[in-house]
Amino acid sequence: MSRTLVRRGLTLVTGTALFAAVGLTGALGVQPAGAVGSQGASAAHAAKAAAATCTPTQVLANPGFESGSTGWTGSSGVIGSASGQSAHSGSSFAWLDGYGSSHTDSLAQSVTIPGGCTTATLTFWLHVDTAETGSTAYDKLTAKIGSTTLATYSNVDAATGYVQKTFDVSSFIGQTVSLAFSGVEDSSLQTSFVLDDLALNTSGGGTPPPPTDTVRTPTPGRYTVSLSSDSTGAVWNGHESVSYTNASATPLTEVYLRLWDNWHGSCPTTPITVTNVTGGTPAALSVACTALKISLATPLNQGQSATVGFDLGIKVPSGADRFGQDGAFSFIGNALPVLAIRDGSGWHLDPYTNNGEAFYSLAADFDVTLDHPTSLLVPATGTSVDSPGTSGRTVTHATAGKVRDFAWAAGPFSKISGTSPAGVAVNVYSVSGISAANAQSMLTTAKSAVDAHAARFGAYPYGELDAVIDNNFWFGGMEYPGFVLDLVSTTALTHEIGHQWWYGIVGDDEYNGPWLDEAFTDYATDLALGSTGSGCWNSVSWASSAEKITNSMAYWDANSNRYSTVIYGYGKCALHDLQRQLGDTAMAKLLKDYAQAHWYGVSTTAEFKAAAQAVSSTDLTSFWSQHRIEG
Repeated sequence: MSRTLVRRGLTLVTGTALFAAVGLTGALGVQPAGAVGSQGASAAHAAKAAAATCTPTQVLANPGFESGSTGWTGSSGVIGSASGQSAHSGSSFAWLDGYGSSHTDSLAQSVTIPGGCTTATLTFWLHVDTAETGSTAYDKLTAKIGSTTLATYSNVDAATGYVQKTFDVSSFIGQTVSLAFSGVEDSSLQTSFVLDDLALNTSGGGTPPPPTDTVRTPTPGRYTVSLSSDSTGAVWNGHESVSYTNASATPLTEVYLRLWDNWHGSCPTTPITVTNVTGGTPAALSVACTALKISLATPLNQGQSATVGFDLGIKVPSGADRFGQDGAFSFIGNALPVLAIRDGSGWHLDPYTNNGEAFYSLAADFDVTLDHPTSLLVPATGTSVDSPGTSGRTVTHATAGKVRDFAWAAGPFSKISGTSPAGVAVNVYSVSGISAANAQSMLTTAKSAVDAHAARFGAYPYGELDAVIDNNFWFGGMEYPGFVLDLVSTTALTHEIGHQWWYGIVGDDEYNGPWLDEAFTDYATDLALGSTGSGCWNSVSWASSAEKITNSMAYWDANSNRYSTVIYGYGKCALHDLQRQLGDTAMAKLLKDYAQAHWYGVSTTAEFKAAAQAVSSTDLTSFWSQHRIEG
């Protein structure tokens, strides 16, 4: 729909006008687009000089526009909550162009990217709609950082809904630069460029000195959680505590909680809130509000244990997501804060990625009590027992041993149950609109898949398995211990159940080594469904010399169009090739023995390569090189 210069019943905040009205222009240090100048250069030199360490953080001010024009300069009326467009999250957004006449809109923020880090990643969500037709780019949006053009979008890029864009801006670390967007519209037929939920995350490099040993710590013992929901199952409040032990010879002076789902909010307005912390002193949220540092009163020496507790609030946002609402159904993945890991590389505080996963945690026991309306079914990680609560409510008590996370859902699901031939209890929960035949098909698939994977890698240890089915999931499927979200798809469900072994039982650092769970699971899916992957490596074509199967999510977020092809496709093809190299029997024994050796532990690329070499009669150096498996 086209926009007019005068909009009715809208709240729009202009860029420079707001700053002038409240006298904040100078105080905020806001500069016009592109105006780095001598002050910016001085700031850049100062940043570089001071950059002895890197604290992972999100450096943009007001990235979701929820505070009006704070931090931004731009054309009049760009930032607001106008009708005709909607926010990606929250209520505000930046809307450039859309007038259907010759027009130029601009939006900019001066930002200092701190030195000491090795990675800086810019992301933003863009929605383009247009009245133009055909393949000619009439109206254009240009995104720049400093004098570098990151990308140009046009009416040709129009699509339904928002699409996330990701750029590696590490070359600007230590500099103060302008992040700028310019939309230019021609004389007829509108094109609207709508931006929301930007982030510029820094990580890596000069983090505080790592410990002297490589032991992963702290080791969590038990997470104890008690939550009560509102009538919809989308709002939960209560308390969480976690006991932990320092496994390292290096004392612990702090711990970190990962509040992953705060990525879905507009920091500092967050869907996950932690208050009334005991067991340490909390600091301000960092890493786009997904990391909470808690300083300990006294250092925790090796073998010593402690407990941190806090009140917890969860508000599930709208949208059929791994953390989101689809109508009356809420999906609550990664909502419980879990302890971050410190090892020889320091604290793992990598940013959230929506392209894949960044969830890295150690196996622990969970004891979770969920008080909810009786009208809602609550499938969850672990084994659940329901008991009557207060009038009209039910208490679901779920317990799970040696799991890396805990997820649940809430809604008026339809439930069917069965038992696999090997004795695993399987439940399928379907949202409205899933036919009985499709639900039954997914139950059959789940029973077959869990037994097939168990036969290859080791018996399924988590008691029951819950599969929650919704065809509105944009991501296909998502894995949690004993709990998966999925479309009606035999292949996808077999894949997500495979993750019970490759991610769940055999853990890995999902941000820095995503192939270790995704490629291994896709390979396992092929085996379960009878695919040999014959000749699949023959179609491999690398995009650049920098592209490798073992690249981290920092690389894939900056090259998102190649993530699935390389991590899933080339990754599983490499494992099929390894099977042909070693022979079927040796490969099967390798994977089963490797899984057993890392049961409830953590896998690394170096360890897998060593295990494969140990069963090979030939040197595998050239194999790893050909398949671009490094580490």
